[in-house]
Amino acid sequence: MRTLGVEEELLVVDPSGVPVPLGPEALAVASRRGEGETPEEHDRAEDGPAGSPGHLVPELMQQQVELGTRVCTDLAEVTAELRHWRGRADAAARAVGARVAALASSPVSVEPVTTPGERYELMAATFGLTALEQLTCGCHVHVSVADDEEGVAVLDRIRVWLPVLTALTVNSPFWLGRDSGYASFRSQAWNRWPSSGATERFGDAAGYHRVVADLVATGTIVDAGMVYFDARLSQTWPTVEVRVADVCLRVEDAVTHAGLVRGLVETAAREWREGVPAPDVRADVLRVAAWRAGRSGTSGDLLHPLTGRPAPAADVVGALLEHAGPALADAGDGARVADGVAAVLARGTGADLQRRVFGDSGDLAAVVRAAVGLTATGSPGG
Repeated sequence: MRTLGVEEELLVVDPSGVPVPLGPEALAVASRRGEGETPEEHDRAEDGPAGSPGHLVPELMQQQVELGTRVCTDLAEVTAELRHWRGRADAAARAVGARVAALASSPVSVEPVTTPGERYELMAATFGLTALEQLTCGCHVHVSVADDEEGVAVLDRIRVWLPVLTALTVNSPFWLGRDSGYASFRSQAWNRWPSSGATERFGDAAGYHRVVADLVATGTIVDAGMVYFDARLSQTWPTVEVRVADVCLRVEDAVTHAGLVRGLVETAAREWREGVPAPDVRADVLRVAAWRAGRSGTSGDLLHPLTGRPAPAADVVGALLEHAGPALADAGDGARVADGVAAVLARGTGADLQRRVFGDSGDLAAVVRAAVGLTATGSPGG
């Protein structure tokens, strides 16, 4: 059984629903409780949260905190871990007069404030508005692999399915006070980074590491940690890290996403062992597929990974479930993931809920307050 872990970035907001730069103060509370790192501690640390005991850490902006789960073996554990660490993040925020919200962008206008620390400050100085406006929250899933060769074989085979994962997790329709026209504007803002997005096939571990070394050698990105591929090998842990999802409003949707990622990784590893070649799809096409996924989520057509042509989102999601079905079943995740996907398609994504709340209230701050309740308790207004 492949192990997995999840990282989630959360907004820190005041009671009115406005993001506030209290992340470092909340993390100081968490640090005193043995549950997290202050920005200063994080700046000195060599290891990140994925694969280590679950805890809370800083992010690029002071209006954010990040949680990382423990290493999990099943989706019940992932559920329990996410509920626990969302609760601990909210408790730390409450201690400084704030709350946390699982929103991938800020619905209301706000001036992002960079978190203190040598690396974050260097990123802000180097990348200007790309960094200074990057108040976005994603969900990253780590799945264990045997070694870098298996990991790269997985990366080469899952890349065509990653836009479908974006479509299922869209949760950022509003951007700093206005409707962006996208279901995931986070995915658009994120792709401003020069090292982000879809990749060509690497072929083998040596090819992957050569690309990473060449990117670092350009002197453009700060370090290898800024290799922001849609999916990459972890620098610290023997995992593949899938990075395409918005943070999900509901824990259950994040768990569905994590299950799908593990199913895709296992399916790809099996194909590699059986000699099935990686799909020959250009990164140009994958970037278009990702754009369409971020634009409409599950409410419009997506590019079908097997044909490269538009198809109804439900059909493309069904193809994903069929593709990963044997691996999901073998992990005991088949029914759980299928039910979770059906729930998203039936009630809508986080982006759909945000727009419904705004349609009912006409108040973007009300969207944030509803998200606070869903983040902590699973129901609006908690």
